[in-house]
Amino acid sequence: MNVFDMIGPVMIGPSSSHTAGAARLGFAAYKILGQKPVEAHILLSGSFAKTYKGHGTDKALIAGILGFQSGDERLRDALALAERAGLRYTFTTGELPGAHPNTARIRLVGDQGRVCTLQGSSIGGGNILVTELDGMEVSFTGQYNTLLVLHYDKPGTIAAVTNYMAESTLNIGNFRLTRPEKGGIAVMTIEVDDQIPDDLLDGLRVLPNVTRAILIRSI
Repeated sequence: MNVFDMIGPVMIGPSSSHTAGAARLGFAAYKILGQKPVEAHILLSGSFAKTYKGHGTDKALIAGILGFQSGDERLRDALALAERAGLRYTFTTGELPGAHPNTARIRLVGDQGRVCTLQGSSIGGGNILVTELDGMEVSFTGQYNTLLVLHYDKPGTIAAVTNYMAESTLNIGNFRLTRPEKGGIAVMTIEVDDQIPDDLLDGLRVLPNVTRAILIRSI
């Protein structure tokens, strides 16, 4: 347990789980989309579904999707700011079987046509756990610098990525591979102990079979 876990994040209230964690989930989706979001469709489950308006979860999620961190004063005005930014959004409620009580599924559409769907939970103290990306199982918290490497499931691809990172003297703290089917699109989730230089992504993106590389700096 670190100091952040004990005292919680710098945040706009009222609740670390329902506002700070929600803002971080929205921000993770924003970073993964990598474009200006123009549409957001958000399904809320469990406690999120029951209390999202009273606890400001809706404002927090939209704030994150706009690129605001959990401590940003603009969180309170996020819904109005979304309208000014041309972001169309909808909230629906439902049950996601087996999901944590504070769970959201966020589908974003970018101004250049990119679409991403993220599912994650606010697990307490402002901390999050992202469990699904575009239908693929992932697992990352945002507490570490995280690389998401989408690629074709071909022999040698994992070695090429990890060897490139080793040559860049980056230490991998956690690694997870998800592949819905053999030979199809797969995703590596790589949490890194060190700061990741921006040019690392350029090198990863040109490796054989890699289709996209995303960096989510610790949030």
